[in-house]
Amino acid sequence: MRESVQAEVLMSFHVSEELSFRIPVELRYETGDPYAVRMTFHLPGDAPVTWAFGRELLLDGINVPSGDGDVHIAPTGQGLSDVAIRLQVGGDRALFRVSAAPLVAFLDRTDKLVPLGQERTLADFEDSLDVALGRILAEENAG
Repeated sequence: MRESVQAEVLMSFHVSEELSFRIPVELRYETGDPYAVRMTFHLPGDAPVTWAFGRELLLDGINVPSGDGDVHIAPTGQGLSDVAIRLQVGGDRALFRVSAAPLVAFLDRTDKLVPLGQERTLADFEDSLDVALGRILAEENAG
């Protein structure tokens, strides 16, 4: 069974109102972390930067403004046109725009791999989560 889905899309990185440029962004979904998608941004002159956030957040953000905290995703026009993705760390923000079509195609492929709502059926994920939680609790009790 295939365990991941990948795609590369071009996104516009908006540096300011007057300046934006297109960058390649890798989208990745893995059955080992079935609730999350990862976006790796390849900015010129910098090391790639990867953000992970909920697959449902990406799905919701294509249709309606979504997100709390560091990740906000929202459609920019009527219907399935473009999507704005705003990432924030402290006071630093980055704004990206991308056509909704490649995001929808990517999410469709992830749904074929693990249907939305069926993430809990992956035993490996549940086992890994139990091990990680056990390790965290052991560290807290030891400290």
